[in-house]
Amino acid sequence: MSKLFNVAALALLAGLGLSTVAQAEEIRVMTSGGFTAAYKILGPKFAAATGNTLNTALGPSMGKAPEAIPNRLTRGEKADVVIMVGYALDDLIKQGKVDPASRVELADSRIGLVVREGAPKPDIRSVDGLKKTLLEAKSVAYSDSASGVYIEQQLFKRLGIEEQLKAKSSMVAKIPVGSVVANGDYQLGFQQVSELLPVPGVSFVAKIPESVQSVTRFAAGIAVGAQHPAQAKALLQYLASSAAQADVKATGLDSVKR
Repeated sequence: MSKLFNVAALALLAGLGLSTVAQAEEIRVMTSGGFTAAYKILGPKFAAATGNTLNTALGPSMGKAPEAIPNRLTRGEKADVVIMVGYALDDLIKQGKVDPASRVELADSRIGLVVREGAPKPDIRSVDGLKKTLLEAKSVAYSDSASGVYIEQQLFKRLGIEEQLKAKSSMVAKIPVGSVVANGDYQLGFQQVSELLPVPGVSFVAKIPESVQSVTRFAAGIAVGAQHPAQAKALLQYLASSAAQADVKATGLDSVKR
C-alpha cells in the first residue's frame, strides 16, 4: 500500500471516530459468501489505516460442510470477528459463542439470476416471467446457503411449480453457483447477487421480483473469547459505516436502513 493511501485511509477512519491502535495485531475474521466481495475491498483499507492484519477464513453461514462458520467454532477454531447471515449469527449468540452486545447490521442481500455468457437473458421482471423462465429451463442450480434453502423450500412452492422443478433443479454445495452455469452444467443459476457478480463466464440477468424475493440480512459480531476485541470492534464499526456504503453497494448488496 502506498504512503498516500495509508494517510487517506487514516483520515477516513479518524472521520468515523475510529482510532488506530498503538500496537498492530492480527485480527482473525470468519466471513461467509454474501459479504465476502465487500469485505475483500474494505478489509485492506482498514488494515492499511490501522496497521492491523486480517487473518481471514471463508465458509458458509450454515450447513454440514467443515468450512461452515458454526462448525469451525465448534471445532475450537479461534475468531475475533464473525460475518454471516443474521439469523445464523443469532444462533451463535444463543449458544454463547458470540457477544450479543457486539452485533452489527452490515447489509441486505437479494437473490438474482445468471445465465451463461452469451446466452439470451430471460425476462424475470414479473412473477409470471420468472415462473415461465423456470418452467422452460432445462436445468436450474441454486446454492446450499440461505438463498438456496429459500428457493428449494419456499419459492418453488409459492410459484406452484415445485413438482415440475424437482427433476431438473439442484442445490450446489461449496462452489459458486455461477461457476456451474459458466461451464455449461446448468442453464440457470440463482444465488445472492453479491456472490454471482464476481464469477467470470456468466451474465447477470436481474434480481428476482420483490414480491417473491427473500432478503438476507448480513450481520457481524465479536466472538466470545476474542483475543483482540478492541480491534474487532473498530473493524465492525468501519464495515457498517456510511463511508463504506459505496463499496458495499458496488458488490451487489443493499445498504441497511439505519
